[in-house]
Amino acid sequence: MAATATAGAMPTAAPAAERMDPKRLIAFFAMVFGMFMSILDIQIVSASLAEIQAGLSAGSDEIGWVQTSYLIAEVIMIPLSGTLARIVSTRVLFSVSAAGFTIASALAATATNIDQMIIYRALQGFIGGGMIPSVFAAAFTIFPPSKRSIVSPIIGLVATLAPTIGPTVGGYLSHAFSWHWLFLVNIIPGIIVTIVTWNLIDFDKPELSLFKKFDWWGLLSMGVFLGALEYVLEEGNANDWFSDEYILMGAVASGIGALVFFYRAFTVDFPVVDLRAFSNRNFAFGSLFSFVMGIGLYGLTYLYPLYLGRIRGYDSLMIGETMFVSGLAMFCTAPVAGKLSTKLDPRFMMMIGFASFAAGTYIMSKLTADWDFYELLVPQILRGVGLMLCMVPINNVALGTLTPDRIRGASGLFNLTRNLGGAVGLAAINTILTQRQQEHYARLSEHVQWNNPEALDRLQSMENNFNSHGLDGATIAIQKMSGIVTQQAWVLSFIDVFLILTGLFGALVFCALLIKKPQGAPGGGGGH
Repeated sequence: MAATATAGAMPTAAPAAERMDPKRLIAFFAMVFGMFMSILDIQIVSASLAEIQAGLSAGSDEIGWVQTSYLIAEVIMIPLSGTLARIVSTRVLFSVSAAGFTIASALAATATNIDQMIIYRALQGFIGGGMIPSVFAAAFTIFPPSKRSIVSPIIGLVATLAPTIGPTVGGYLSHAFSWHWLFLVNIIPGIIVTIVTWNLIDFDKPELSLFKKFDWWGLLSMGVFLGALEYVLEEGNANDWFSDEYILMGAVASGIGALVFFYRAFTVDFPVVDLRAFSNRNFAFGSLFSFVMGIGLYGLTYLYPLYLGRIRGYDSLMIGETMFVSGLAMFCTAPVAGKLSTKLDPRFMMMIGFASFAAGTYIMSKLTADWDFYELLVPQILRGVGLMLCMVPINNVALGTLTPDRIRGASGLFNLTRNLGGAVGLAAINTILTQRQQEHYARLSEHVQWNNPEALDRLQSMENNFNSHGLDGATIAIQKMSGIVTQQAWVLSFIDVFLILTGLFGALVFCALLIKKPQGAPGGGGGH
């Protein structure tokens, strides 16, 4: 049906193909805003978890589930959305998702305990996840190829900007008002998006007859596979991985779910997720690059606030103000990336973006405990510029050469790879940080011994200083020295992670050459 709709939108007369129906444009931008809200909410709570924890009297082991429950639910819905859009139509899926997301946001704001909050956040993530792939599918279905230099930077900007400025927006709202406004801020925009999309989306027609062939076992197995995988990745490091029985059970469940899911995907007539898009070489490589971009996007959105909070002692608002630089760099680069996408080979454009990102993380490998806003300025600009220069050609290469009937399902898979990349990246980063911090602490501690004159002089100086203030100088000096060693061990572990990320993105510069050079702008949504 999507193919029919696209063909109808692009007659043979070139001038007619260039004209866009204003109704469709308004509907598309309403969809973009809905996607922005959904992606923003992944990270909006990250800088304000302490305020939510205090407000709900939650334990430190429980509060992380405010984030985890959202991610687990969203990662299940994203690949499912293509099939649902085909059955009920993009109009019904998107507007119902927007309405449900708005209601779940209102419920989250009214939560009085941590259990309610976890349930409402899971609802938010699951329902909101239906909005994200629909935007990518609509962009490559309703717009002619000549307009993609405008459309691709918009969806690329939203997909990267929203999680980047999430901590900034969240920190400001919880500081200026209260943590409830992290969720209340969605209500009025959510209502507007719901009304506009319900009335104006007309990209495709429902195929309700497909509901009879819906693969319920495929859905169940996919939910177990992705949900358990996300749980293992999110909670693994905190619970010492497979030494914890729940993590082990989650890994086994994910493995069994994966076997059943892939078996069903390749054997049933109407699979819950159509994996045939991976037979397209450019889509496969584009998805791989999207996975790695997820590592960089979510990894650095996690690392910068962690450094600023743990080493520099910043509060959520100060972290948000510092992190805003990357978002601003993305915003300014988006129109440039759109213009370049019409002039440069997308592979070369990706190489520039990957190199920019790698340069930013390499500069961060020189980190010290004294780095502040100005030292972080250039790395954040390079990160923001690099992300935009990468995302636009990756989106075009991955989705731009697919036939219209495959784009809906493929857009869900494409977005899933970015989210899974973020989950895998965060799990790896957390594990490396923890292990390397312990190793660095042990190595540094060897130098802070009683037979080290320099260490003794430092201890004596601190002890005398505290004694002069009538305090127990010896005890406080040892505590302070331990704190200095711990801090330095953390800084060295951050440096290790930034060096690994530099190597990863440096390697992608050469991997971009493996992509088959895309043909000229394909007509009618694919040219296949």
